[in-house]
Amino acid sequence: MRGPKPSHPIELTDAEGEQLHRLVRAHTTGQTLAIRARIVLAASEHSEWSNQQIAHAVDTSDRLVRKWRQRWVATHSLADAPRSGAPRRFSPEVRAQATAVACSLPQTREVPLARWSRTELARWVAAAPQLPNVSASTIGRWLKAERIRPWRYHAWQHIQDPQTFLERARPVLQLYEQAASLLREGSWLVCVDEKTSIQAREAEQAPRPAIRKQVAHQSPRYHRRGMRHLMAGLSVADGLVYGECITRKRFVDFRAFLEKVIIPEALRRKVQTVILILDNGPTHAPKQLARWLEEQTLALKDQLSIQIAWLPVNASWLDQIEIWFSLLQRKLFQPNHFLSTSALEQAIFDFIAYHNRTARPIKWSYTVEKLEKKLGTHL
Repeated sequence: MRGPKPSHPIELTDAEGEQLHRLVRAHTTGQTLAIRARIVLAASEHSEWSNQQIAHAVDTSDRLVRKWRQRWVATHSLADAPRSGAPRRFSPEVRAQATAVACSLPQTREVPLARWSRTELARWVAAAPQLPNVSASTIGRWLKAERIRPWRYHAWQHIQDPQTFLERARPVLQLYEQAASLLREGSWLVCVDEKTSIQAREAEQAPRPAIRKQVAHQSPRYHRRGMRHLMAGLSVADGLVYGECITRKRFVDFRAFLEKVIIPEALRRKVQTVILILDNGPTHAPKQLARWLEEQTLALKDQLSIQIAWLPVNASWLDQIEIWFSLLQRKLFQPNHFLSTSALEQAIFDFIAYHNRTARPIKWSYTVEKLEKKLGTHL
């Protein structure tokens, strides 16, 4: 045997041997890691070999063999040892001050911006007399490590009057939970609202469908061909949608929608009560609505009664029809290409019919208990 007897004999378990063989065979293993694995395997399978013989078999240096024999005996790992890295260019205080600036609004630092960017943060730090110049990429790494992204924002709002909000929201959420049983008992729950200012835009070039390796194309230039509002109602129990396009957004249009669409459908369903979920928009005009409800009660006699459940103020997220409006926006109006308002109306009616063929009730999971838990600390 050539050379001295190795001072670090290696004995592998079955699991360790299989793992190292797998690393050597894998095509995705890096060359550096594969050489280390081959050194350890050779030292285990040929315990009588010297470091020079292993180096010759693996096609590397005996110095590297000695290093990884010793490293494996000590750590049973092929990973690199921890490194101290280059000396820090910036002190922790500089990093903390730059991060603090990122966590403040630009206006508080006398910068006329709505949000910080990496470049603007680097510019502010460079202008500060007590701080050194720091590149935008370095600030970006600091913020990434802290998971801070001041260039992004999320819209939110507080519930101003928690007690009043809960008093209005509780009955609506309870109606959502009981919608199916109420319908079987003769009470039909409908969310009614309008989607306003739907534009009919004719693109200068017709949209092109997707082809291999290319997405669909839409011309950014267009001609305005008019606008329509959509008055719609969502049946909570079964997910069916009823709609009508209107040119103006007034109480008389809302009343006409109820008279032409909702009430005839309620009579066809042979229900005794229609419960309308409404927000506080001006179209619904509570004073005029109360007088109209009295007139309808007299006109319909004992056939049908109409009840109103008002949503809290600023609570569109509790209105199920808004979920369907978002589906309509994404699936029909993005991208937008209609030659006229007539084509727009027809497309809306076709979409409603298409939706109703496979309509299902919305899986509503926000309960009264969740709302009470959310508002518990504010009540």
